[in-house]
Amino acid sequence: MTGPDGEVLPPDPAAVERRRRAVRLMLYVLVPIGLATLVGLVALWPASGQTAAEQAAESFMPPGTTYPEATIASLETYECAEATGNAPAQTCARAVMVVAEGDSAGDYVQVELPPEVVAEGVRLGDELVLNRDPGVDTGTPGYTFQDFPRGTPIVVLALLFTLIVGAVARLRGLLALLGLGFAFVVLMQFMLPALLDGSSPIWVSLVGSSAIMFVVLYLAHGFSARTTTALLGTLFGLALSAAIGAVAVAAAHLTGFSSEEATQLLQFDPTLDFSGLVLAATVVAGLGILNDVTITQASAVWQLHEAAPESSWHQLFRRGMSIGRDHIASTIYTIVFAYAGAALPLLLLFELYQRPFWTTLTGSEVGEEVIRTLVGGIALVLAVPVTTLVGALVATAASTAAPDVAPAPVAAPETAPAQALRRPGAHPAGRRPAEPPRHRDEPGPGAPRPRDPR
Repeated sequence: MTGPDGEVLPPDPAAVERRRRAVRLMLYVLVPIGLATLVGLVALWPASGQTAAEQAAESFMPPGTTYPEATIASLETYECAEATGNAPAQTCARAVMVVAEGDSAGDYVQVELPPEVVAEGVRLGDELVLNRDPGVDTGTPGYTFQDFPRGTPIVVLALLFTLIVGAVARLRGLLALLGLGFAFVVLMQFMLPALLDGSSPIWVSLVGSSAIMFVVLYLAHGFSARTTTALLGTLFGLALSAAIGAVAVAAAHLTGFSSEEATQLLQFDPTLDFSGLVLAATVVAGLGILNDVTITQASAVWQLHEAAPESSWHQLFRRGMSIGRDHIASTIYTIVFAYAGAALPLLLLFELYQRPFWTTLTGSEVGEEVIRTLVGGIALVLAVPVTTLVGALVATAASTAAPDVAPAPVAAPETAPAQALRRPGAHPAGRRPAEPPRHRDEPGPGAPRPRDPR
């Protein structure tokens, strides 16, 4: 808070006490939820041994398989498919490559390059990532093309992103990146292993998402009434996503086999709950957008309360929802177009197939994403009024319950004569200031001045 001349003023003691009281009120709800999250983490934590899917995957991927980088030493192209109809001829290549790392570093190996790799314009000196089969049965390692190396552009973009976030958002932005790292740790170390271990997808997603939100929100935004309000709204949205999602997945008969990845996972472990995986994906997908909406609404409510602490809860709610409706309208576009961009190749295929629109929309490939988007959208939209209502109720309850804080002493208004005496050259109305004493030879105010003898 700053004064009229730009000086920093101390925080209002009454406002500080109201916020502290609000946090204490909300902790009565959040502490039990936090304890339940910790119990869920302990109960659902995956076992240390290999799961059935991991054991089955070893038969598809021999132990000791590595992915070394290699440099093209020679390249020989040849036509591997003739032109047919509108399809042009395809060109493949046979490359001799020098392995740059691993047990076979320095060895020359021959690798067949598919037409899509040759079409990218590979040439001598380029680096590629290979798949090295240790050859346990044959005794001779085998090499195949795996992918293009992307480490350098990813690292450069990540450093640039971190620098820009630190320069613009400063400490808060860097803390948000730290929270994002924590979220990936929970996802990789708890949620994915627990799902492969056969635990309930709905409980794994709820417990993991709650743990992420508890840490991420307070780490990025600080421990305050605004953050606590947003956390309550986010947890409500997550629970609502799980509840509505469970009903929608069952009613729509979503099997979870709409992608090639799910079909491959079925080969590894057919006992997994694939419908539950669709539900878990719905809950996890709503984490980021729920965080965005709830923290904005909580901030709006508390700013309105600080500006007008005498407002009632329904006045705060009405004004906060005026902001929330604009946010909802813009967020709906964000959800829909984010999916459209991610699924653009799939949509292009449907355009080529010339399927009826309704058949495409309700098919397993698109219908699963449509239901997931609608479930997340419902939870998102309802989280806005709930967050606004919680903030309004807690803010007003904290204001009425907060103890009175003695205001700073205010000086009594000065009388007119005192104000006049404080202004140079001023005097009370009807009175002239007393004249200073004169020397006895100095003429009075009405006497004529003596003429200058010069």
